[in-house]
Amino acid sequence: MTLVPPPLSLYVHMPWCVRKCPYCDFNSHGVRGTPEYAAYVDTLLADLDADLRDFGDAIGGRAIETVFFGGGTPSLFTPELIGRFLDGARERLPFARDAEVTLETNPGTVEHGRFDGYLAAGVNRISFGVQSFDNDKLHRLGRIHSAHEAADAVKQAQDAGIDNLNIDLMYALPQQDLAGALEDVDKAMALGPTHISHYQLTLEPNTAFAANPPPLPDDDAAWAIQEACQARLAEGGYGQYEVSAYALPGRRCAHNLNYWRFGDYLGIGAGAHGKLSGPGGVRRRWKTRLPAAYLAAAGGPARIGGDSLVEGADLPFEYMLNALRLIDGVPMADFAERTGLPASAMAAGLDEGRRKGWLEADPARLKATDLGQRFLNDVIEAFMA
Repeated sequence: MTLVPPPLSLYVHMPWCVRKCPYCDFNSHGVRGTPEYAAYVDTLLADLDADLRDFGDAIGGRAIETVFFGGGTPSLFTPELIGRFLDGARERLPFARDAEVTLETNPGTVEHGRFDGYLAAGVNRISFGVQSFDNDKLHRLGRIHSAHEAADAVKQAQDAGIDNLNIDLMYALPQQDLAGALEDVDKAMALGPTHISHYQLTLEPNTAFAANPPPLPDDDAAWAIQEACQARLAEGGYGQYEVSAYALPGRRCAHNLNYWRFGDYLGIGAGAHGKLSGPGGVRRRWKTRLPAAYLAAAGGPARIGGDSLVEGADLPFEYMLNALRLIDGVPMADFAERTGLPASAMAAGLDEGRRKGWLEADPARLKATDLGQRFLNDVIEAFMA
């Protein structure tokens, strides 16, 4: 079967942060001295030029539907530098008229009055890494902001005219009880964001928390917190549309939806990952992780950390890893369009999932049941080669 070109996004990785958090396993690096922010933006554009040369046929004139500046802490970059990158990207690629452009920020790094600058630069969505509104929990998580600073930063962005805002919250924090988790949700909703990401703290390998684990709620307590917070968010008008994502009507994150629907995305920046569908199949490329090595490559071949074609036998698993996170699922026909494989390639996994009550029996829609959502990792593993 033939792959149908899906929507195209652009992910831009900004690798620096003020201080590495003990739970973080992202490609982020604490600031030492003065990073070469301006040179990094120039290198991002050189990286984009090189990817466009390599993947021009696969891109095929598609417009960029969404842009996401992730990190690290992208708000360490001034509005002028973010604007310089966006202007350069628009010179190289068509952008959809209503393209969603998200900038991640930590409240502790925002300076008063900067949000109007980001808006003028082309950013129209801000994602705040708040994590909690409890100062004790913020201290335990190694965050550099206070609860008051977090609330103030959200209000500053709203005052600047940015009305599409996400707040990241974590739950099952060290020594957190149900009442504390619900209070975090209530305080987030009181600020009126359009979107709330609510996800469980997990101990990831090669992090400070993994080496020295803090006292966390057990699995049953974490599940009780999740269920109670889901209900509280629903009462507040925030509909759950993905495992950890809740939004007001019409305010779902278009960039992340493109990931979960197995769309395409260019990934530029130190450690960034990209995925493109073309005549040869589904290809993944990732960039070298260390900022110094990435800068030294200056858009040359050394910027590439790896590049591989996804084997056909692995495509069902990779597809389900994303699509089954969506609460409403996806049309069954999308599997063939996004992977180029016939529906029979996922038959064994579908049969097992339906037999165990993990997947709905609807022949037109691929969707996990409530039980399947609770044991999602097991559901997805049923599609491994």
